[in-house]
Amino acid sequence: MSKMSKQLSLSEILVNQFLQKATEFQTNVEPIKVLKSRTYKIAESNVLVRAASEGNRRYFFGLNYLTVEEMANLNNPFISFICGSVDRTIIIPAKLLFKFLPQISHDRNGEFKINIDANLNIVLSGRNNRLNCKEFINAWPLLLTPPKLSEEKTSVEDSLHSILQGRLIEIGNTRGFQTFCPDKSKKFNDRKLEEISTIKICPKLQFSDYDLLRKIDVLWFRARGDLFIPEYAFEVELSTGFWSGMGRMATLSDYSNVNFYVISDDERRFKQILGSFSNIQERFRYIDYSILGELYSAEINLKELRVQIGL
Repeated sequence: MSKMSKQLSLSEILVNQFLQKATEFQTNVEPIKVLKSRTYKIAESNVLVRAASEGNRRYFFGLNYLTVEEMANLNNPFISFICGSVDRTIIIPAKLLFKFLPQISHDRNGEFKINIDANLNIVLSGRNNRLNCKEFINAWPLLLTPPKLSEEKTSVEDSLHSILQGRLIEIGNTRGFQTFCPDKSKKFNDRKLEEISTIKICPKLQFSDYDLLRKIDVLWFRARGDLFIPEYAFEVELSTGFWSGMGRMATLSDYSNVNFYVISDDERRFKQILGSFSNIQERFRYIDYSILGELYSAEINLKELRVQIGL
């Protein structure tokens, strides 16, 4: 074993072997850097890779709800469970697995506990209840076959952008704000962003440029009678430049109660652009999108807990 191999965990070695095997099919394999999970572009598929070392009777995998949500919104998503050896890998369409998640235990933090038995079937709740995975064992052709898409194909960046917008809208709704998003047809968890926003047409404000205001990624308002008072403004910046989004939010600068939030994974770039708004730079806030995911998960869990105890 090489010095580098000794430094890697067994799961990392298994993942590397999986990726090496994928290249043997003469296809492109590349990490999806914008996602924090171990996800790769393989041919026309987006593949989340999980690995577990040899177990006595079962293999155990953790799968976070936030990761599930991100995968569910991608084009042609798969999850690969490596069970001790690359030759014992379940390659299953993600959306099929997600249909069975209600039958898989999870903790309060949204971490699903995936158990796979010695026959490589996924253990479900109930005595001897299993998801038969025989057809998905080493099912490499599934990854290599171009998908039949019924909807317009979107990039990973565009998909994640919509997910982050959706999370912001849901957090705002949970907190009792009136929410607006300009992207009507983009989807989050199989629902259009327009459907989960509470305001369909952006309110006109006296002290802002309406053409800029109505293009801000997400807005939270407080309703006071027939008026909508802006409270929070958000721009999601992943692969695009920061300046235009921050400039759109700056149209709300006359509303002193409103702070401006940039959701991204590039704080260095944010700080570079911040100097262009020196007169209001203290009102801009940077949030790493993974932290937003944690907040969103906490808000959803709290909402569910309140419903459970009726308080």
